[in-house]
Amino acid sequence: IMKDLYTLIMAGGSGTRFWPRSKTVKPKQYLNIFGEDSLLQDTIKRFGTFTDNEKIYIVSSATQAAVLEEQTPMLPKENLIYEPIGRNTLPCIGLAAMYAEKENPDGIMVVSPSDHLIENNELFKDTVLAAAKIADEKNGIVTIGITPTYPATGYGYVQTAEDITGEETIKQFKVERFVEKPDEATATNYLKQGGFYWNSGLFVFKVSVFLKAVEEFAPELYADLRKIQADFGKPTFDQTLDTIYRAVESISVDYGIMEHAKNIYLVEGNFDWNDLGSWESVYLADQNKDASGNAGSGEKILLDTKNSYVYSDDDNVVAVVGMEDVIVVKDGNTTLVCKRENAEDIKKIVEQLKADNKSQYLQNLYMLR
Repeated sequence: IMKDLYTLIMAGGSGTRFWPRSKTVKPKQYLNIFGEDSLLQDTIKRFGTFTDNEKIYIVSSATQAAVLEEQTPMLPKENLIYEPIGRNTLPCIGLAAMYAEKENPDGIMVVSPSDHLIENNELFKDTVLAAAKIADEKNGIVTIGITPTYPATGYGYVQTAEDITGEETIKQFKVERFVEKPDEATATNYLKQGGFYWNSGLFVFKVSVFLKAVEEFAPELYADLRKIQADFGKPTFDQTLDTIYRAVESISVDYGIMEHAKNIYLVEGNFDWNDLGSWESVYLADQNKDASGNAGSGEKILLDTKNSYVYSDDDNVVAVVGMEDVIVVKDGNTTLVCKRENAEDIKKIVEQLKADNKSQYLQNLYMLR
């Protein structure tokens, strides 16, 4: 266990593509998509093999406090940080860095999403530690780039420059630039050209180095974070956090820092990685499909049905007859039936329900029990 290694897990997302299971109080990261543990709990366990639990922080939304505390008995309560409102990844990471800096300004922080599926934990650990070494020795801000297996249009890409691997076992590079999600032709070109990686959303840096970058490239945010930090532990803290945080600009770490800073490195990630962006990616990632290519969980009866994902909750049975390539999810007072190829459009249903003021279909029964 590296003694100065801190982990920040970003768990504030709303997971709208996972409706109807993902709802306001218990979104995607708190769901047990595979197995018993939730995606968040899997993430904590993965980092727990090489980080002390005392050094694992979680940033989440205040609306998720109940479910977050219930799922994290292994972490100190003071490591759970609540944003009054979501402001994208840069303010979120900056806020957590203010906490970590108090403990150890030269500590190395690993920033991770809470809701990705990662296999081969050993290789994952070695990759993160390789990134931590660069962050420590070169004062770099390091991203973990996933070796692309197909021309994906759902991820941002990172283009690498010179190879600095040397004697190391895991490939590492200087970064040329971060690029936005491409269209299919551009993505195909990236793969042909080589030297492009998927942006995994995993970053590693020395706390002091990251805060210097925030001061240089996002000075207003930096000043605001310092004001919040100055109030830590005071009775006025909640009010200060609320007032200041609501006013900060919503900006991603990619836009705010990565696209400007010069000391950016990439470590190659060859562990199995899936950001589980939709029910379709859950279907594809499910290892337990039956002979007809069906996946899912809960009580179900499938007749003459193939290549489909079917989920039913507690006491319900879902029957599907004569269907192919569909997603069927039954959760409490909500049911979804969708063609697999349209899985990305599920978030539009959530937008529609919001517009129609039908919030009872966006909230968890969890709150009512």
